[in-house]
Amino acid sequence: MIQSELIRIIEQTAPLSLMAEWDHSGVQVASTRADIRHLAVCLDPAPEQLRAAAAAGADMVLTHHPLSLRPFWADRLNGITDALGILYRHDMPLYASHTTLDANPLGPVSWLPDELGLFDRVILEKTGTFTAPDGTQVEGGFGCAGTLPSPLTLRKICSVMRSLLPLDRMCGVARLIGDPERTIRRVAVCTGSGSSLLEEAAAAGADLFITGDVKYHDALNLASRHDGRSPNFCPTAILDVGHFSLEEEMIRRFAQLLERKLDGVTVTFLPGRDPFLPMTFLSEVPEVLS
Repeated sequence: MIQSELIRIIEQTAPLSLMAEWDHSGVQVASTRADIRHLAVCLDPAPEQLRAAAAAGADMVLTHHPLSLRPFWADRLNGITDALGILYRHDMPLYASHTTLDANPLGPVSWLPDELGLFDRVILEKTGTFTAPDGTQVEGGFGCAGTLPSPLTLRKICSVMRSLLPLDRMCGVARLIGDPERTIRRVAVCTGSGSSLLEEAAAAGADLFITGDVKYHDALNLASRHDGRSPNFCPTAILDVGHFSLEEEMIRRFAQLLERKLDGVTVTFLPGRDPFLPMTFLSEVPEVLS
């Protein structure tokens, strides 16, 4: 398949019109390679992932995260220059679908709301519109809130999340603010770092907000607001599952979608790993604990 046609198909699900103004989605590293027969898909353009793509015989790499969100000078050796060297040596173009994928509620970003069966969904932060494959105009944006088919305790939802997330490849530690026995009827979800949307989640009526990268002082403030005596009582519990988990599953499902849409192109999903190392590794080093 011609590279430009493949990119056009990627952008049907991750339209550039939805890109946040601070983002850098789209072509990251250009290449004159015209014919793409093997596409590798992964979360991050990390050197280890790019080496795996090259070893698998990929002609092109699609990632979720961009190579860099800021302009950079190649005046010192680091992960970016390492990645560039791999891509140039193997003549592999790199394309990133970052906020363009995050903001499409019809795409794989909604995998968790779909798994939870959420209905009556609303977008937390609207960013723009795009044209769906059927020609209709659809509103896009970050995060969504919806109602569960039947109420669940927060403890039960945590159990469901454990069954859905790739705990074998992530730190495996989810952090909770809220009463585990509380009944949850409405859930908000935002992949990656969505804690800035807490107020929007609360305004959407969410009893629980599932996201990642909640900062300590924000968590401290939220915990104090879960005291019913607080004049600024916050009705929304928080489940921080880290940055990696929701996005890793999202990009895996994007790879599956592209595999169905790309005729004549092999699509290989390359599993990533959470950069945080779980404390369980200490059990293998007894002297550290003595």
